[in-house]
Amino acid sequence: MLNEHSVLVTGGTGSFGQKFIENIINRYPRVRRVVVFSRDEHKQFDMAQRFPVEKYEQLRYFIGDVRDKDRLYRAMERIDVVVHAAALKHVPTAEYNPFETIKTNIIGAQNVIEVCLERDVKKVVALSTDKAAGPINLYGATKLCSDKLFIAANSFKGLRDLKFSVVRYGNVMGSRGSVIPFFLEKRDKGILPVTDERMTRFNITLQEGVDFVLKCLERMWGGEIFVPKIPSFRITDLAEAVCPGCRTEVVGIRPGEKLHEEMITETDALSSLEFDDHYVILPALQFMDADEYMKKNGGRLCPDGFRYNSGTNSEWLTVNQIRELIRENCDPHFEV
Repeated sequence: MLNEHSVLVTGGTGSFGQKFIENIINRYPRVRRVVVFSRDEHKQFDMAQRFPVEKYEQLRYFIGDVRDKDRLYRAMERIDVVVHAAALKHVPTAEYNPFETIKTNIIGAQNVIEVCLERDVKKVVALSTDKAAGPINLYGATKLCSDKLFIAANSFKGLRDLKFSVVRYGNVMGSRGSVIPFFLEKRDKGILPVTDERMTRFNITLQEGVDFVLKCLERMWGGEIFVPKIPSFRITDLAEAVCPGCRTEVVGIRPGEKLHEEMITETDALSSLEFDDHYVILPALQFMDADEYMKKNGGRLCPDGFRYNSGTNSEWLTVNQIRELIRENCDPHFEV
């Protein structure tokens, strides 16, 4: 799919960006060019030690910010595929620095869209988050705006051969700032701070997230929000998996935090389709017909009242499964 094409990844030095680029250069040996676009000089330096341009001649490291439209324009010369992963994503940081978050997550998203239109890019996938579904914090609200911008771009692309779609998934196991590394740090003290014992989360590994984005690049018509079917875990089971016998200390839900993650709201479900391994939220704008989409791609309409919520999910990780995933994705030396 990506052989003989050029790819640009915004936020290319983040957790997802680095894993995605690693997959591209290993799985598509004839990829023409891969542009790592990010604003962090130090992370680019570290990444260039892992993937030196002397060995990976298709790699290009571009310092730049999605807020800077001119720099995006220069970086997207002869680019075919864009994966937009750049964002300010930490909830407390967003609450304290609201307009900085808006400038990156919303204005930056519009800059990406406009430059893709100007540079004749063919496919664009933007990464979203569960927090964009029924948002209760600024980060989620900005990502919902970003999602709307990318989907709506399909309606004013004109005659260009260009498709915009969005991929939305939840908690990435072991990513920076997530709960598992936090618990692993705290377990030596014998006390794990738990926000609420009823709390649940979706779980996806970094590799599963990369694989899903690559599949969506193949499947996309333009205008979809793709949501993977993934398991949930209970925060109490995670605590038991990390440190059985540890005392848990309930500290209360933090501002802007949900008890359960949600990726498809009951309202979204009215225009959503279910497939074997994923869901598709079709756009509210009527440039895509659900019957035509199902005829071409399969799938079935979600039932009335459906919502995709980590607390009512049908698939759950056991304590032993959580432990195995920690070994595979967070700490290969992890032992109970």
